This record gives sequence, structure tokens and C-alpha cells, in this order.
Amino acid sequence: MLLNVQKIINAPGERIDFQFEMDLSDVDFSGLYPAQDPVVVTGDVRNTAGMLLLQFTAGTVLRSVCDRCLKRFDNPKSVRCEYMLAERVEEESDEIVVLSDGAVDVGELARTAFILEMDAKTLCSEDCRGICPGCGVNLNQGSCTCKKEVDPRLAALARLLEKDSNQ
Repeated sequence: MLLNVQKIINAPGERIDFQFEMDLSDVDFSGLYPAQDPVVVTGDVRNTAGMLLLQFTAGTVLRSVCDRCLKRFDNPKSVRCEYMLAERVEEESDEIVVLSDGAVDVGELARTAFILEMDAKTLCSEDCRGICPGCGVNLNQGSCTCKKEVDPRLAALARLLEKDSNQ
């Protein structure tokens, strides 16, 4: 979404509000397409003391898969960003966006910020116990019946303990 801010460049105290939706359903993230719902972007550009400040929030509910237990779950995600806008700059900076003919591509800024803030690993809950590597039981739903393997370095000790308990 291209936003023309020409009318507030020389008007301290003025602002332009905006809201739009982005479609990120085509974004492949580790083999999944988590952004099935539109990403809603809401924000404004303000002229504060002769400086243009762009602020926005981009949010949606992502369709995620827990990296521990493989359960599918809805994962609300919101990203807040802030940039200074300038017609020209002497030094490049990540926080200053240069205007092109008095306009800024808010859509591209929001898309980049949202994708960069997506979690590389997702958990259905902080205390997710995952799945048993032996039998595949979801440990959040119950315990497994696997016999715990004895460390080979301690196998002789385990046999001695078994003999002792059988007598």
C-alpha cells in the first residue's frame, strides 16, 4: 500500500491514519503456510515538530504446529513498528525510510517486519512436554509405557541392582 504523505510534510501537528489488510497466505515458512487469515495493518503518520513518524501494528492469527508435540494450534501474532520518514538522508539507517516522490510503501514495510518477526519455533504452551521418542505418545495427554533404556556405561550396575532386588 503506497501512502502519500506529501500534504503533511510541511504541516506540524497533522497526521494521516491508515488501515489495510495484507495477504501473506503464500508465504512458505519452514514448509508451512501459517498466515491463512489476512494480516490487519493499522497505523498513522504524524508530523511531530517537523519530523514524520510512521507507526503501525500488524496482526493476525497464525495456524501453527507445536515443535514439541506436533499439535496444531492458533497462534495470535502482533508486530508493532516505528520508522522516521525523510525526503533524503545523509547516512542510511534501518529506522529512517526515504520517501519516494512524497510517498512510502507501508505495505512492503509491514510485510517485511511481520515476516521477520515470525517465530522460528512455536510451542502450544510453555510447559508442553512433547512426544515420547520411543513410542510417540503425546506426553501432554498421558504417560508412555516405554521401558527406560539404561545408559550402557551403567548396564553392569543395573544388572547388579536387579540381582539384589530379586533375592
